[in-house]
Amino acid sequence: MARIAGIDLPRNKRGEIGLTYIFGIGRSRSQEVLKSCEISFDKKVSEWDDDELAAIRQYLNDHFKTEGALRSEVQLNIKRMMDIGCYRGVRHRAGLPLRGQRTKNNSRTRKGRRKTVANKKKATK
Repeated sequence: MARIAGIDLPRNKRGEIGLTYIFGIGRSRSQEVLKSCEISFDKKVSEWDDDELAAIRQYLNDHFKTEGALRSEVQLNIKRMMDIGCYRGVRHRAGLPLRGQRTKNNSRTRKGRRKTVANKKKATK
């Protein structure tokens, strides 16, 4: 079982893809890690030996912030923006999209399910 940064990597995937299961590691970073540790991209996670696993762990600890430390840093950055009241902080607080997307029709992911508002009934004469 390959366990790096508290994450169990999928054994049947290529190493390049398996490393992306760690928060903070994407395709380009996983390629960088494997290249510096001199491990083939096509080698499956289950085929890694203990020396290779140790080399990957060491490289990740030395060069990148991952998992818990990175998540807490991101949350602190968001909290800081909300505290200073910048545009992005206000949008975070309101639960709206931050990066200039339109909100009239879409943005359901940020806004949540539709809240239906009933129409006012017309007064009869």
